[in-house]
Amino acid sequence: MGKRRTKKYKDMSSRSYNMAMIKSKNTKPEILLRKELWRRGLRYRKNCKQIYGKPDLVFLRKQIAIFIDGEFWHGYNFEEIKNRLKSNKQFWLEKIERNMERDFEITQFLVEQGWAVLRFWDFEIKNDLSRCADKIEHTVKIREIA
Repeated sequence: MGKRRTKKYKDMSSRSYNMAMIKSKNTKPEILLRKELWRRGLRYRKNCKQIYGKPDLVFLRKQIAIFIDGEFWHGYNFEEIKNRLKSNKQFWLEKIERNMERDFEITQFLVEQGWAVLRFWDFEIKNDLSRCADKIEHTVKIREIA
């Protein structure tokens, strides 16, 4: 299978190829969190297109939207990222800034519609999965009571 991909992208620069291979669904942090929530008996929908912003995980009846943001793409520690960018700097600055704006807009919209919005950085899930799952479980319980 790897040979097929190599042939398909043989004219593409290696950077373009690498960028094309980055997934937006079923990332390792997302799978880790899903497995932990499932183990705890929490049932959710994943990558729900019907909800504005297409959250990674959704508890529909409880109106909880969960987003798992990659630190580069969504601007974690953005001031430091700005200084590290070497090539195509203007493109990446505009892209990441727009992603950050969109994240804010999506969160605001959903909150105004009565949703609880939880956002986690991918490294938070990798470093402290239990704490992230606890936060979600706590939010689910609070929404059950309300």
